[in-house]
Amino acid sequence: MSAAEPGRPARELRAVLERLLPAHRTAWGEDDSFAARLAWQRSLAAAGWAAPGWPVAHGGRGLGAVDRVECDQEIAEAGAPQLAGVLGLQNVGPALIMFGSEEQRRSLPRILTGDEIWVQGFSEPEAGSDLAGLRTRADAHGDDFVVNGQKVWTTDGMEATHMLLLARTDQEAPRHRGISAILVDLAAPGVERRPLRKITGDHGFAEFFFTDVRVPRARLLGALHGGWTVTTKTLGYERTGVINHAARLEREVRGLVEVVDIADPVLRDRLVRCWIDARLTGLMGVRALEKLRDGDDPGAEQSIIKFAWSLATSRLGETMLDASGHAGLLASSPAARRFVATRSSTIAAGTTEIMRTLLAERVLGLPREPT
Repeated sequence: MSAAEPGRPARELRAVLERLLPAHRTAWGEDDSFAARLAWQRSLAAAGWAAPGWPVAHGGRGLGAVDRVECDQEIAEAGAPQLAGVLGLQNVGPALIMFGSEEQRRSLPRILTGDEIWVQGFSEPEAGSDLAGLRTRADAHGDDFVVNGQKVWTTDGMEATHMLLLARTDQEAPRHRGISAILVDLAAPGVERRPLRKITGDHGFAEFFFTDVRVPRARLLGALHGGWTVTTKTLGYERTGVINHAARLEREVRGLVEVVDIADPVLRDRLVRCWIDARLTGLMGVRALEKLRDGDDPGAEQSIIKFAWSLATSRLGETMLDASGHAGLLASSPAARRFVATRSSTIAAGTTEIMRTLLAERVLGLPREPT
């Protein structure tokens, strides 16, 4: 299956990338620090392309799902940096647009430019993949909520200024029904954050502690106890991003195949298998995009792409580490850093174990093992 010619928005974005990306590389090189990513986001925002899926009235271009995915693929193919405030742009911003009050939506321009960096306060020490098991609570006291609890594995948490927090506001309700979405200013008294240093040495995550944090009830997003609806709608918007993961993986492996010289036939075979994995994942992305073009819901393809991407990324890290030989034993080697970084691909946005269960039960219709 070959990809169709992208639509006009993607072609327009291609021209913008051809203009902006060389200037960014001249200034920042291959630096992928938060500061570099923020500079790139501001360049795209100034050109009107930081959030093309947002409505025009809120600073976007009003693109539908197909055009959004095609634009993501253009960005992946160009090798452009990831945006600094990606969670605000892809998750929190759409949630504010769908559920926010006029006052809450005043954050949207600042999300576009990165003046406000929003993160999601979802995962907890005992509620990661099982999000409905969260224990952080927000108790109503007059005009405020009083928040107590802990959030963990918060992406870009050390740079964040605000959080879309999920907290339990009804302690007696069923698991999915007593949760509310609350917008928290992380400069509020009682908020403490600590870096979670990854095995690579970077602190891409943080953990947060909330102790009697007072948040005005006007910062409730959506209905009281309606946080699960806000979350599922937001994640539904995000899921088209897995097609972008497939495109980036295919581009990365294609580049490696072209430049890496491996003499060992076994390792060459493994790299070829990585290329096949990446190509098949990319083709699944094309098929999902074709379904979107036809007005259909990609459905299971999105979950399969996420699962395949996780495994393929992990195998690629292992292969490149083995191919680097003795140099790969050095912690500073690119292959070693790639290897340890790819360990997170089997955890992020749902562990492979959880994905296996979901695919087995909901796609293949296999029975759950008796307990």
